[in-house]
Amino acid sequence: MSGELLSLLVAVMWTFTALFAEVASKRMGTLVLNVWRMLFTILLLGLLLWWTCGKPWPQHASPEVWKWFLASGFMGFVFGDYCLFNAYIVMGSRYGQLFMTLASPFAAIAAWLMMGETMGLMALLGMIVTLTGIIISIMGKDDAGSRQLKLPRRGILLGIGAGLGQGVGLVLSKQGLLHYAAEIPAEATEVAAMMPFAGTQMRAIMGLVGFGVTLLFLRRWQTMPRFFTDFKGAFAAMGAILLGPFFGVSLSLMAVGMTNTGIAQTLMSLTPILILWPSRLMFGTKVSMQELVGAIIAVAGATLFFL
Repeated sequence: MSGELLSLLVAVMWTFTALFAEVASKRMGTLVLNVWRMLFTILLLGLLLWWTCGKPWPQHASPEVWKWFLASGFMGFVFGDYCLFNAYIVMGSRYGQLFMTLASPFAAIAAWLMMGETMGLMALLGMIVTLTGIIISIMGKDDAGSRQLKLPRRGILLGIGAGLGQGVGLVLSKQGLLHYAAEIPAEATEVAAMMPFAGTQMRAIMGLVGFGVTLLFLRRWQTMPRFFTDFKGAFAAMGAILLGPFFGVSLSLMAVGMTNTGIAQTLMSLTPILILWPSRLMFGTKVSMQELVGAIIAVAGATLFFL
């Protein structure tokens, strides 16, 4: 399979990850879902690292490396995914994924502030195009014909938070990978090849701690057994786990290695468009031409960051 086809497969996987996550979030609650999601992700990645590197945990990772990945886990998983999964409940997965196109602009801004990376004209154009697409999608008309937001403000804020968490978390992960690569001995080739997976496991550990503490603080720990009593919710949760952080991440890394990074990222960014049809089949949500055009424009803006 070519890198391009693999990238499309990843986009399809992430589409169904969002749909499964919407179902599971509504049935089990976002905190319960994410605690189980982080736990299974840690265990599955542990098995993968054990099989490839001989130990089920990150090797040759200094406290500095852990610091960056734990910070990334807090922003990407605890903050970002909490916002995203609640956005699924408030306004549905198709709008949640639409706001995830903001991850690219937020990542560019974070890289500029934290790493001194420059933002060229293409990045600035990408921000404008992405915001334009989102605005087109979420604007509607009331009975009097006046323009107004079609979505609740809470959903919009959650969507923006999701994009912020994903974008900043990506930059923090990049910093972690740079430090990790400098610390791995030259002879530890297997460990070097599995750096992204070890990094994801470190991020998931922070996610488990963050969601677990929040669950205990809100005294909702008694809701954890829902995973075993709600068959449909558990099935949807496992679909979100396997297609998202495990297979999705793995195949996305393979795709980037097999084809041009820009092409791979562009194809993998098609989720906000791909999700429209299955969302209508599963939830009966109608998609207007305005929403379709807005989603296409938002995705086009996000891809400009990789050109």
